[in-house]
Amino acid sequence: QLFGTIARLDGSLLPLLVTGETGVGKELVARALHEGSRVSSGPFVPINCGAIPRELVASTLFGHKKGAFTGATEARRGAFGAASGGTLLLDEIGELPLDVQPALLRVLERGEVVAVGEDVPRKVEVRLVAATHRDLLAEVRAGRFREDLYYRLSVVKLVVPPLRDRREDIAELATFFARQEGQSGLPADVLEELAARPFPGNVRELRNVVLAYVALGVAPAAEGAGSSTVGGGLDQALSAAVRLDLIRKVRLVDKA
Repeated sequence: QLFGTIARLDGSLLPLLVTGETGVGKELVARALHEGSRVSSGPFVPINCGAIPRELVASTLFGHKKGAFTGATEARRGAFGAASGGTLLLDEIGELPLDVQPALLRVLERGEVVAVGEDVPRKVEVRLVAATHRDLLAEVRAGRFREDLYYRLSVVKLVVPPLRDRREDIAELATFFARQEGQSGLPADVLEELAARPFPGNVRELRNVVLAYVALGVAPAAEGAGSSTVGGGLDQALSAAVRLDLIRKVRLVDKA
């Protein structure tokens, strides 16, 4: 259903809200939306709103002129300027400070931004995709997110399901990640064990488990599952890795 909706949105520049738990692949959905849009030849600029210091949010998004504040030694065009003619992903939109939200609403309604320290707005043509793991309606009710901005962002809302609700994808995804690391695939018993895991960290957690398996030859234990793992346990694998490292160092000393 999700893939079908993405396909039907090909060519559209409507603002979109992508929701789902952490690690489900919301940025990949945003990239797919960009690649199917009329601005696919333009830049794709991802910004994590939760990773920006509060005092720099407006400058990061809308730019600033030289000397607008202490440390502004040169002018910056901001994320909207960098994404002009393409797509801007505002990830973790629920972390956006309340006082910055009116400026974002203005961009959506008028297609123009005002850089920090400037008075004259400038036009921007950007396809905006917002993403969050939060319940934005609950944030609206709590007074932490503007209701008008929520409805302006969620013209179309896409929900990415957690990995536990699509277990049939686990083996295929795990094989894909293993092949990215130069492996032909994963043993059947490993795939079977992975398919039974809860994966609270979703696809991101699955990828990390596969990377650990490729590097160490065993899969780390599932969260909350004690030390039990495929192939004897991560602790054993790490111990083996430490032993191998010591052996290499001893050989280097002998050669010297």
